[in-house]
Amino acid sequence: MTFDVTIPVLNEEPTLERQVKILHTFLKEYFPNQGQWCIVIADNGSTDRTFEIAERLSAELIEVVVVKVPRRGVGLALKTSWGQSEAEIVGYMDLDLATDLLHFLETYDAIVNKDYDIVYATRLHPKSTVIGRTLKREITSRVFNLILKLYLNVKFSEGMCGFKFLQRSVYPKLHENGAVSDGWFFSTELLTIAEWFKLKIYELPVKWTDDITSSRVKIIPLAKKYIEGMQVLKRKKAQVLNQAH
Repeated sequence: MTFDVTIPVLNEEPTLERQVKILHTFLKEYFPNQGQWCIVIADNGSTDRTFEIAERLSAELIEVVVVKVPRRGVGLALKTSWGQSEAEIVGYMDLDLATDLLHFLETYDAIVNKDYDIVYATRLHPKSTVIGRTLKREITSRVFNLILKLYLNVKFSEGMCGFKFLQRSVYPKLHENGAVSDGWFFSTELLTIAEWFKLKIYELPVKWTDDITSSRVKIIPLAKKYIEGMQVLKRKKAQVLNQAH
């Protein structure tokens, strides 16, 4: 099956080339068939040389393409990329490659050979290995996911980890029924709507290494946006469940 790996980027001039080439080398080794896959660099509002470097990479590597997103927002970057994709599988990972790349093989197998609709990485599974994460971020993540479970009555263990892949055929249903955020909450919306529609979801315990130096996450503003996003989803729940049944 064909697949796109979208990497949302914002002002990543220092690391973009190195990280994309690491990913490209990995995919080339395990998926050598030309035309099977593509790395999509989704630049959502960079003001440094990120877009220039991305264009150079695209010219150098046939499997790399660039998408220019009109304004900032991870969700907007993914919606823009996936909305124009022709691949059978779409997904994304963070540029820091915090999730061990070998997990991609299990992800691909789950979708292609086990017929899962969506695969999500989780750092909160007992079998996951998390390296270098601060106690503050660990507690924040666990509290957020607990609130999410209680408020929206969902069962997935983590909505925020930046590593998710899905069959592109199910994406329109998820988007039309509530996966619409332009920001980070889009990732959680995908899983919530998928669960409400009883799609086949694969939970992926991962080896995950925190790159604390590259994080731009501001916890308080982000928490406010997540709570607002949960409230919006809560209002849509009855409508989605009616369609699901």
